[in-house]
Amino acid sequence: MKDGFIKAAAVTPVVHVADPAANAEEIIGGIREALAEEAKIIVFPELSVTGYTCGDLFLQKPLLDAAAEALKRIAGATEGSDALVFVGTPLVLEGKLYNAAAAVSGGRVLAFIPKIHIPNYAEFYEARHFSSGRGVNTVVPLPWDRGSRVPAGSRILFDLGNSGELVVAAEICEDLWVADAPDIRHSLAGATVIVNLSASDEVVGKGAYRRELIRNVSARTVCAYIYADAGEGESTTDLVFGGQSMIAENGAVLAEGELFKPGITVSEIDVQKIAAERRRMSTFVPEGREDYLVLHLPLAETETKLTRSFDPRPFVPADPALRKERAEEILAIQARGLAERMRRIGSKAAVVGVSGGLDSTLALLVTARAFDLLGLERDGILAVTMPCFGTTDRTYGNACRLAVSLGAVLKEVPIAAAVRQHFADIGHDPEARDVTYENAQARERTQVLMDLANQINGLVVGTGDLSELALGWATYNGDHMSMYGVNGGVPKTLVRHLVAYCAEEAEAEAEKPAESISGEDCGQGLREVLLDILDTPVSPELLPPSEDGKIAQKTEDIVGPYELHDFFLYYMLRFGFPPEKILRIAESAFAGEFDRAAILKWLKKFYWRFFTQQFKRSCLPDGPKVGSAALSPRGDWRMPSDASVSAWIKRLDGLE
Repeated sequence: MKDGFIKAAAVTPVVHVADPAANAEEIIGGIREALAEEAKIIVFPELSVTGYTCGDLFLQKPLLDAAAEALKRIAGATEGSDALVFVGTPLVLEGKLYNAAAAVSGGRVLAFIPKIHIPNYAEFYEARHFSSGRGVNTVVPLPWDRGSRVPAGSRILFDLGNSGELVVAAEICEDLWVADAPDIRHSLAGATVIVNLSASDEVVGKGAYRRELIRNVSARTVCAYIYADAGEGESTTDLVFGGQSMIAENGAVLAEGELFKPGITVSEIDVQKIAAERRRMSTFVPEGREDYLVLHLPLAETETKLTRSFDPRPFVPADPALRKERAEEILAIQARGLAERMRRIGSKAAVVGVSGGLDSTLALLVTARAFDLLGLERDGILAVTMPCFGTTDRTYGNACRLAVSLGAVLKEVPIAAAVRQHFADIGHDPEARDVTYENAQARERTQVLMDLANQINGLVVGTGDLSELALGWATYNGDHMSMYGVNGGVPKTLVRHLVAYCAEEAEAEAEKPAESISGEDCGQGLREVLLDILDTPVSPELLPPSEDGKIAQKTEDIVGPYELHDFFLYYMLRFGFPPEKILRIAESAFAGEFDRAAILKWLKKFYWRFFTQQFKRSCLPDGPKVGSAALSPRGDWRMPSDASVSAWIKRLDGLE
């Protein structure tokens, strides 16, 4: 279980109703297939040893005897394996019949977990045959070996590897659907993985509801949920079973079997991620562990081969429809945050420094939306361009066109003379292109913006984004400072997407009939300038351009690719993953884009900058949180500015 990953399998075998011997063959075949996939947790459907649809045959002793013999064979098939396997079987206990999950591993039956909630409505009539397992807490002799006794009860946990991170509990079908679901108690008692052995018939619309239910249960209980559903071979006298097996993890469906097709559904679940999320959530309060029997099982330390995918851009949804919806939501959060701040302080003017780059573009777009929300004319927005030593014609032109397209007032304040005077004042050689040379420009621009805001009783809107804050790629008391930072919760990869979305919206506006649109350029001019800004290299433009007038100073050449840094930030900040795990999943996510050496190089750079630049984040201006990862010192991230990065770097050094 290296890095917390464990392979899980939900198996939907072909069922032979009332033929446990044939079902044992199917189940053993499924176990072997899952073991070939290196699965360590293997789950079969409800009553898979007999078939769910046996009806009154469950009251026949020949069926129960055959089921016990089949279970013996199934347990024997796990000899020599440390995988934990759950199969559904009828269980006779103290004169009553129970619908149970048998947990088997290493050639033996470990325990029985009886179903608690017995449905007896609509198409279900289980109470005709089975008793509820609520309150069962006993031991039961094995039919084939009366001298062997194993625990039976609804409150049993399986701790694999004694790590405390991989703890498994079981429930059966209806237990998932009720208000008093066992999964709640299981998770609070420490279960990070919950398995469900199910036989859920198909009716119109039930599949979507079932999927959403499993997804939400895994989110609410902060666990992984393995759902194995009965399918082909169950009796179709009145019902049809589709075999909708699924594996979910904390609100995300990792894998789902094909409906009406038997087979195996496999994925890796990340129990380290689940454990980290539970530690983070102060409202997840463990309780009730003392009421459970905990069985400790050995688990070999092996590296789980990863087949699950990791989105290289975790802040940007891959689905186009969701991406569009998310963009509109984020822009609304940013704009409403700014609008509320302006309303509270009684300001009807805003000042935005525009450079022709992505961040200032997004800030100006958000400011325009905020003014629309407030019912203010956009000429209350002062867009200030401040060309200096590194400004290119391209970025200057885009800054000007953007301001005009959005209806803001454009003001140009060249700062080269002021910066040269400052160099003279402090005795700095202007030919020394060092950090003083660069930061003097950034601080001069901030001074200009602040003083202009004072002149018009306005508010300086900050442009710096979340990625820059993480890396400390901002001049302290320069572009680091504003009166309200609308982009502070938005990482660079998402900034790019939001600007692209606004370009798409401008194009849609341009395609409307001219008489239905207010304004002169009908959105076409805005679209064109946004597309050119998206195509411009990211740069602070603090060093002179090349001889051909192009940008010479490219941010990603210095600090590294923002795609990598945003990936690192997401998994470090959101889940607390250690460096070696982030490296491993980054190699998977960026296969074909970046090799291991490049990822490791920039991961070291990320950690070094993140730790050493905390002092800048400790005094950030206010700004809205827009996603689950944020760095506000008043909100999500509290870190001492003097913290040492050595423990993280040491782990990275060991990976070279």
